[in-house]
Amino acid sequence: MTLTKVKLEAYRDKQFASKLGEFHLPINPEQFSQSFKVEYNREQAQGSQRNDPEFKFTRPEELKLDFIFDGTGVVPDDRKPGEFHKDVVAQVQMFLNLVYTMNSETHKPNYLRLLWGDFSFGERNGFDCLLTDLQINYTLFDPQGKPLRAKLSTTFTSYVEQERRVREEGKQSPDVTHRRKVTAGDTLPLMTHRIYGDPSYYLQIAKVNGLANFRRLTTNTDLRFPPLEKTET
Repeated sequence: MTLTKVKLEAYRDKQFASKLGEFHLPINPEQFSQSFKVEYNREQAQGSQRNDPEFKFTRPEELKLDFIFDGTGVVPDDRKPGEFHKDVVAQVQMFLNLVYTMNSETHKPNYLRLLWGDFSFGERNGFDCLLTDLQINYTLFDPQGKPLRAKLSTTFTSYVEQERRVREEGKQSPDVTHRRKVTAGDTLPLMTHRIYGDPSYYLQIAKVNGLANFRRLTTNTDLRFPPLEKTET
């Protein structure tokens, strides 16, 4: 069975349509870690003992990966069958050019997609990301001081293009404008709760839609539900 190597693909654009190149890690990492963080507003009223944390946002996922470049002549070079890696500096520079160095056309580092065989990153096979941290430690040298081995510790932060993010967050997101048609049995507080998870915004929604009598909604009427920050007065 052929060993599947970790692969990094570089793209010019945030839609991941224009591929620039790819890099296969010569040695797969023994492990990697994923980090998920959720931010809450933990402000507490003066004199109170407890608070009710309010959800603010979900931070981008982070993936931390440690791997090795070896130049002792024992690691096969997949690009050159029958040959072995002997130049650590060249491997490091090739890696930097793809994932770290500013692209002269876009004036920013490349967008990246990390893949490792069939490993699933959520609902996707690849992890779309940007390099946000890189540490290089040279750990072995020849008698002339030439590096023979380097350990790279990397942090990649997930990147989701805005239009895709809106699609993946779903139509019920309170951060985008929604239009809903009134059906039999609907009330404004009920419809408001479906969108925002809180019926208390119904007066603002009535004002946004110019409803003179929000207690009696007309069936088949189209109502607009804007982002939360735009409903507050």
